[in-house]
Amino acid sequence: MSWGAVIVRVVVGGLFVGHGLQKLNGSFNGPGLEGTEKMMESLEMEPAKTNALAVSLAETGAGAAIVAGAATPLAAGGLIASMVTAIRKVHAKNGVWNSNGGFEYNAVLIAVLTALAAEGPGKASFDALFGKARWGAKGALTALALGIGGSIAAVEMGRRTAEKKSAESGGDLGGTAEG
Repeated sequence: MSWGAVIVRVVVGGLFVGHGLQKLNGSFNGPGLEGTEKMMESLEMEPAKTNALAVSLAETGAGAAIVAGAATPLAAGGLIASMVTAIRKVHAKNGVWNSNGGFEYNAVLIAVLTALAAEGPGKASFDALFGKARWGAKGALTALALGIGGSIAAVEMGRRTAEKKSAESGGDLGGTAEG
């Protein structure tokens, strides 16, 4: 699967780089960091600025690592975390199918990244230079654990920070209190 892995790495990793750059600096008609921060606020992913920068850099950097076939399970884990969080915060409520705003596409990306972490980036990769052209089940489980764990941590941090922010403002998020 060596050349097949290269094709998957370049397409999937390259698209993640583009997606990350959309968030980071507005490339490819993206929202840029300011728009991404607003999205994070709307999703209660506080602190929004930190989460916006984190997801932008994670998608860009991990996408580039996937293209290069470098630290594949770690890179896949970072991207899986982004996709799991997108499912949890945006798509799950819409069901499976992408046509309804569901998580179909995210699930496919998670499956591809998990398979890539298991089968490895192939012989034409940085990992192969260090004897890791194939990672096996350990690579897949590492990527999934990092992805799911990263999502849980990000969403929980967002929830707790949003609650703290609300409590500090007296629970008033812009409304008026009438007695």
